[in-house]
Amino acid sequence: QVQLVESGGGLLQAGGSLRLSCAASELPVWRYTMGWFRQAPGKEREFVAALSWGGFGSYYGDSVKGRFTISRDNAKNAVLLQMNNLKPEDTAVYYCAASGVRGGATMAHQYDYWGQGTQVTVSS
Repeated sequence: QVQLVESGGGLLQAGGSLRLSCAASELPVWRYTMGWFRQAPGKEREFVAALSWGGFGSYYGDSVKGRFTISRDNAKNAVLLQMNNLKPEDTAVYYCAASGVRGGATMAHQYDYWGQGTQVTVSS
């Protein structure tokens, strides 16, 4: 059974950094496009970042470009999201997801598997 488990969320002040991790079971992360989405209260789920399989690169939402970095740890079968210079508007539940699409999978419906989410709260 495929499982994606996020960790690393927390409460911090604006300007700080966090690293989220998504550990995958029964799913080789190197063979999937792995993405991060977030959802704030009362808002729609928003694309954050994606890392394509097959060397098709990484993609970022406009609001996080230059601050967030997505990467894989193949040895641990995990995907990481390094978040720097966090802002209060980054506050949300962050979800990890896996897609069979190769390339820029930036839409939630392109993803087949989802984690339960981890809360990130940034205070001003």
